[in-house]
Amino acid sequence: MMEMLANLPILMGAPEGAAASGGSGQMMTTFVTFGLVILIFYFLIIRPQNKKQKDAKRMLEALKKGDRVVSIGGIRGTVVSVKDQTVVLKVDDNTKLEFTKSAISTVVEQGKEEASSSKKDA
Repeated sequence: MMEMLANLPILMGAPEGAAASGGSGQMMTTFVTFGLVILIFYFLIIRPQNKKQKDAKRMLEALKKGDRVVSIGGIRGTVVSVKDQTVVLKVDDNTKLEFTKSAISTVVEQGKEEASSSKKDA
């Protein structure tokens, strides 16, 4: 009985001939599996995130006076001036707040200047 327990790992292992020929097949299957996982991550996570970052960058570069925007904190206002790194928003009749450009989450409505210029072009 003791001899059988001592030889148990040998008995459970693959035959020597199968191990030599099947090793390269298993390696290829492993590489294909990892390749598929990397492709799935790329198309489901990395690519959409890069697109979202590019869209946000374009939106921030296109900010101009008169745009109605929402900050990441939920504050709504109208752009009064745009500087290199900051944006000044008018949130009430006498209240202006200065935000970093990256704190602007969305543009709700384009400024009236662009709307009137697009009507002239049409």
